[in-house]
Parts: sequence; C-alpha cells; structure tokens
Amino acid sequence: MDIYETVKALCEVSGASGSEAPAEKLALSMLSEYCPDAEIVSGNVIGSFGTHREGLPILVLDAHIDQIGMIVTHITDEGFIKVGNIGGIDRRLLPAQPVVIHGKHDIPGVVCSVPPHLLSGDSEVLKWEEVSIDAGMTKSELEEIVSQGDSITFDVKCRRLSGERIAAGALDDRCGIAAVLRTLELLKGKNTAYNIIVNFSAQEEIGERGAKIGAFRLAADYAIAVDVSFAYAIGEDEQKCGKLGKGAMIGISPCLDRGMSMGLIRAAEKASLPYQREVMEGLTSTNADRYSVSRGGAKVCTVSIPLRNMHTPAEVIDLRDVELTAQLIAEFAKEAE
Repeated sequence: MDIYETVKALCEVSGASGSEAPAEKLALSMLSEYCPDAEIVSGNVIGSFGTHREGLPILVLDAHIDQIGMIVTHITDEGFIKVGNIGGIDRRLLPAQPVVIHGKHDIPGVVCSVPPHLLSGDSEVLKWEEVSIDAGMTKSELEEIVSQGDSITFDVKCRRLSGERIAAGALDDRCGIAAVLRTLELLKGKNTAYNIIVNFSAQEEIGERGAKIGAFRLAADYAIAVDVSFAYAIGEDEQKCGKLGKGAMIGISPCLDRGMSMGLIRAAEKASLPYQREVMEGLTSTNADRYSVSRGGAKVCTVSIPLRNMHTPAEVIDLRDVELTAQLIAEFAKEAE
C-alpha cells in the first residue's frame, strides 16, 4: 500500500458532511480489498475483517469519512451564492479561497474578497451572512446548475512538503481512513484477539451522527476512534499539542477506558514504536464519545494523527505518523503469541 497515494486520492474526493457519497464510493472500493462484505449503511462504510471467530470480542476501528464545507442557502439577483457552514470552518481564511460548488455538476468558484484599498480601517472577520461566492455566472445561469442545499468544498490539491510531510484539505480525517486501511494490510494472514469491524462513519463534523448509528448497529465491545489531533505550530501552547513525526497520540481522558489507553501504550512500548500521550480533561469531541455510551457501552480509546492547521484548506501531517498509527493499532489487535 502506497500511503501517500492512498491519502492523496482520499483527500481529493469531495464529501462534506451530509454529502459524502463520492468519498464513500472511493472508501468502499478501498475497504472491499480487505473486507469483501463491505457496504454502505446509513451513510457509513462498514466491513468485517477476516474470519469471524466465536467467543472473541468485537473491536470496531472507526474513522470519519466526512469533511468540513459549506452549504448553498440562496443565490442573489446579482449572481452571488450565499452560504452557511458545514462544520467548524475558520472564517478568517475564507476571503479569496477557491472552492468547488457541487451542483448538478461541479463548477469552480471563489469566495469574494474586498481589496484592502477599498477598506476603511482594519478589516473584520466575515460573518457567515457576509460570505458570498462568485462563480462568474448570472443568477439564471447558476439556477440551471446550483440548488439550495448543495454542498461546497475548498478546491485544493494534495501536495508534498519537505520529507514525509504533506499539505491538503480533508486530511481530517481521510488520513485516519488511510491508517485503518494500512492496519488491515498489516494484519492480513495474522490471528487477532478480536473480531474486527471497520466503520468509516459519516457526519462526524456536525455531531458524530454516523458514529452514533454505527455504535448502535455494531454493538462493539471495544472501539478505537482513529482521528486527528493538534500538532504543535508556532504560537501554540506546546503542552497541549503533539509533534509531527513523533508517532500516534494515545488518548487519556475520564471518558475513555483507562485499560485500553494503557494497553495501547504497552503495545507501543513492546514493539518499540514511538507514541505520544494526549491528555483530555473531559469529552474528546471525537466519535469515541458515541461508542462509549451506546447500548451497554464499549471500552473506547482514541488514537490520533498529529495535524497542523486543522479545519483549513492547508492541513499538514507527516506520513510517518500514519504508518506508526497503523503499526500501533495492528500490534494492539494481534493475538498474543
């Protein structure tokens, strides 16, 4: 498995929350290689790995398929598209951003920006009702293609930086999906201590909705939410961030199972894998929060890939962390020798 090519392909397909179909189709084709029974259920891509063995507990590996984006609210008489947000977009970065409007067919657009020459005094961050998108069309032309409720995503390609670092949109959480796929590749032909089910869940960015459905349907005994978390960059609190290239971030929180956290740490140390601890004071704001309280509850932990510039069109990761995340989960899931 070429991790870069897998991440690149996943990041460059659209799938804002509630409009995940293109990303789901690609993820389904990738997952089917490891889980022949893979299917799309209620927006989630679900598949069972390996042969089911009676008596083993169920371990769900969850990574969310959706990304942040925008939604068309209406078209003005002047031909500008007005929008609302899907998920937590940093509004400071919106002006002049290229986007793709996913109407009857995709069309390019750009977020309008007032030139600094025409501003009086310091500019303020746009409110959502002030955001407009220019597609270079009239209202009547747009209405032939674009409807209220259509999704919009940033128009950005995956690019290599120095070493193993890459920048892209939608790395949150398509790199987590790549890590799960790599985990399955590492586990091929090996006995595991669990019956493993994969859930690439929908609508995480608007309240972990797909994970709630998946958690109830799959009735996990254990679950690992594979997501991203904050990697240190200039100006941030170093104590609250992980480091790029230093391995997966293992969650420790009152709402996570301490035994799983310690089990993952032991697995990392036994295999001499670098790892980082991520201490959270309450809920994790990831899909782990859904699995831990579904039905009778599951033992849950987060395993996160460090990421800079979260919820922007220029998210940054180190591909080594994707590989190390996969190796960690594979070591945890393997049957003791």
